[in-house]
Amino acid sequence: MTEKRRHQVSQRDAPTRWLVSLPPTLFLLVFFLAPALLMIGASFQQPGDFGGLAPAWQNGQLNLSLETYHFFFGDWIYAEIFFRSFLVAAATTLICLLLAYPLALAIAGSARRHRHLLVLLVILPFASNFLIRVYAWIILLGPADLLYTPFAVIAGMVYVHLPFMVLPLYTNLDRHDLALLEAAQDLGAGTWTRFRRITLPLSLPGIWAGSALVFIPVLGMFAIPELLGGTRDILVGNLIKEQFLDNRDWPLGSTLSIVLTAAVLLLAALSALVGRPRRSAP
Repeated sequence: MTEKRRHQVSQRDAPTRWLVSLPPTLFLLVFFLAPALLMIGASFQQPGDFGGLAPAWQNGQLNLSLETYHFFFGDWIYAEIFFRSFLVAAATTLICLLLAYPLALAIAGSARRHRHLLVLLVILPFASNFLIRVYAWIILLGPADLLYTPFAVIAGMVYVHLPFMVLPLYTNLDRHDLALLEAAQDLGAGTWTRFRRITLPLSLPGIWAGSALVFIPVLGMFAIPELLGGTRDILVGNLIKEQFLDNRDWPLGSTLSIVLTAAVLLLAALSALVGRPRRSAP
């Protein structure tokens, strides 16, 4: 196809591309960008006398400051809470990976007529209400005297987010070319060597995708730590909820939300960069 012909085709398809991309673009603008801008603006305001936000324009001048950011970065307790939240998210992601990889590998290696049923069993917990499943864990962990402990929090996190690790791993493993494993076996490679040299490298995009789908939601989760962990080990999600609903300190809650969002976006960018396929040298 010549360059002129390609340009004509591109011009003809432009309305279709705009029509397809406009709804998700508007969705992101309305439900992500606009709330984020409102949150950024709130983080520079002062708390109201009875909670909420003080007027941004007061006594003929703009009433904005960096007070909440100074307060956040000047108190190590917030850094400790963020660090604890990252540890919980990292531990949950690692445990989910260790549990999900063999399961996804078994599903991908099963007979094709059984795969849909096995995938259905993986996502079956989503058919029940989230809070019902968490309260079931409260009943299970109560007799064992494990409730309101870090173990209870991580167990609940792993249970809720495990399918998010299994599904991208299975999708990736299901697309692997079995001829590569057969060729390696013909060349004398053992089971572990075939896994280490072929299966694992090819499944890295699925690992990164599953890790992002688990790590990012766990980082901001507040329901499970509050119901299973109590108030002893507060995480960043609980801290944000507490500022908005209990203390009604909206500027500080907005600041915490902005810092958490920035950290999540940075992690997502790093995950996309690390998980990007490498081009082999010519």
